[in-house]
Amino acid sequence: MSTTARSRRRAALERCQNKYETLKSQLDQLGYVMQGSVVQRTKQCGQPHCRCHLGPEYEHGPYYQWTRKVKAKTVTKLLSPAEARVYQDCIRNGRKLKQLVARMYQLSARAVRYLAEDQPQP
Repeated sequence: MSTTARSRRRAALERCQNKYETLKSQLDQLGYVMQGSVVQRTKQCGQPHCRCHLGPEYEHGPYYQWTRKVKAKTVTKLLSPAEARVYQDCIRNGRKLKQLVARMYQLSARAVRYLAEDQPQP
């Protein structure tokens, strides 16, 4: 293997390591993480003469719901508007965590190839 090829691989490996360190620092900046989604809903009640039956703009609410999967079952919890904002921030952090980890896997696979090529063959 030529010296030029080795130096290119080392430079590529160093770029991978720098990007990986950047991703790790982004992980450190994440707050609490959660899965699921928060939705805002309105609804009609069961009273036939209530004004909520006049149209969507008259429906009761808004109500906020956090929905997620627990042991393959959908679980829902009602939230206050303040809770909904906190949960949405945590869910956003959870999605960012997934993206960062996926990028770390990709970089690791590339770096391992460079490391493996530098190993002496038996």
